[in-house]
Amino acid sequence: MTFDVLKTVADTLEARREASPQSSYVASLFHKGEDAILKKVAEEAAETIMASKDKDKLHLVREVADLWFHTMVLLAYHGLRPEDVLMELHRREGISGIDEKASRPS
Repeated sequence: MTFDVLKTVADTLEARREASPQSSYVASLFHKGEDAILKKVAEEAAETIMASKDKDKLHLVREVADLWFHTMVLLAYHGLRPEDVLMELHRREGISGIDEKASRPS
């Protein structure tokens, strides 16, 4: 179930790329461009932080869902999919966070 929903959402986002901005919220974000998508990601990240600070678990889950969704819109804007992020997480599996961060180019 978990990966299936990510794949379904990613497929839907791809289908909306060429849709009329009047027909779809996602199409309107694609039409507005990267800055509009980044603004939504930042907004949802801030709302996620506030939900966490409020200690409201249901609100937190809903805000994280919004953040994931808008992050997936950003990935789709760049021609990427959740599978790309999952492959990166798989690459990092078993590597200490300190070691992984140290291996990044300066």
